[in-house]
Amino acid sequence: MAMAEAAAEPAAIADETLLQIEGLRTHFRKDGAVVRSVDGVDLRIPRGRTLAVVGESGSGKSVTSLSIMRLIPEPAGRIVGGRMLYRDRTGRLLDLARLPVSEMRRIRGGEISMIFQEPMTSLNPVFTVGDQIAEAVALHAGKDRAEARRVAVEMLRLVEIPAAERRVDEYPHQMSGGMRQRVMIALALSCRPSLLIADEPTTALDVTIQAQILDLMRRLQREIGMSMLFVTHNLGVVAEIAHEVAVMYAGRVVEQAGVEAIFAHPRHPYTEGLIACIPRLRRHAPGQQRDREPGGRRHRLVAIPGSIPSPAALPPGCAFAPRCSRAVDACRLEIPDLVEVAPGHRSRCLRWRDL
Repeated sequence: MAMAEAAAEPAAIADETLLQIEGLRTHFRKDGAVVRSVDGVDLRIPRGRTLAVVGESGSGKSVTSLSIMRLIPEPAGRIVGGRMLYRDRTGRLLDLARLPVSEMRRIRGGEISMIFQEPMTSLNPVFTVGDQIAEAVALHAGKDRAEARRVAVEMLRLVEIPAAERRVDEYPHQMSGGMRQRVMIALALSCRPSLLIADEPTTALDVTIQAQILDLMRRLQREIGMSMLFVTHNLGVVAEIAHEVAVMYAGRVVEQAGVEAIFAHPRHPYTEGLIACIPRLRRHAPGQQRDREPGGRRHRLVAIPGSIPSPAALPPGCAFAPRCSRAVDACRLEIPDLVEVAPGHRSRCLRWRDL
C-alpha cells in the first residue's frame, strides 16, 4: 500500500496491548477534492477487552475499521499516514499499515476478523453457509474438507443455531436476519481470532434479536479470550458490551474514556448530546398519561441540531462548533487537542471544564 510517510520500524507497545493505532489518516479523492475521512485517530485495544467506537454516520467509524483490515478501496482511497501496531500470535509486533499484501491476507480472517452490518451483502448467496465457513477454516487453519465441515457444524452450534447439522447445508436466503447474523459471527470466529471487529452488527435486527446477539458476543468473547472493536452509533448498545468508549466526530476522536466515565461524566458536548438522544423509559402511576413526565411535562426525545459536516469541507476550528450551544469564538479558530481531563479520560474540547 502506498504511504505518504517513509516506512519505519514499529515502536514498542505494552504487552497487554493487542492493537495500538497512532495518528491514523485515511483519505479519499472525490471530484478533485481530498476527503479526510479519518484524520489523526489514536486508539488502543487491550487484550480481552472491548473498545466501542461511537458516532453518527459520516464520523469515520467504519473507515477506521476498514483501515485496520486494509480493505480501503484503491486508488480512490488510501492510508496516508499513521501506524497500526499489532502483536500477532507469535509475539511479533507488526505495523498493519505497512505489511505486504500477502502477510496482511494471513492476518485478515486468521487473526483479525470482521462482522459487517448487513449479512446478506457479506454472505455469498450461491454457496451454503457451511461451505463458506469451511472455506475460511481450510484457508486459514489448513484443515482438510471433512475436518473443515466438522468445524463449520461446531461453529454453528457455538452461536446457538438449532439443528446445526441440517442448517450447515442451507443457503443464506433460507435463514432469518438473526440467523444470518449468527452465521456471520460463526464465520468470523471460525479461526479463533485475537481481534474481532464488529461494524454495526445489530443495527438491522429487531430489539429482541439485538439483545440475543449482544449476549452471544459477550459469552463468546469470554470463552475465546479475544479483543473486540465494536463500531456503532447506538450508545445504548455500548453500555451493554464495552469496557472503553471512543467517540468520533468528523474523522477525529473527540472523547475517550471508560464506559462508566463516559455516561456519568461526559466531557465533550457531542458525547453529552448523544447521551441525551438515548430514549428513556419512565415509570407511570396508574391513570397517568404515558407520554408525560411526572408533573405534567411532556417527555420528548432530544436531538442534536444540524448535521455532521462533509469531511471534504470541514469548518475551521472545532468541527462540532456549528452545532454546539457552548461554542465560543476560540472554538471556531483552532482545532482543540485531545487532552487528558481525568485519569484515563481524554477530551477534544476547549470548554470541557464547563460540562
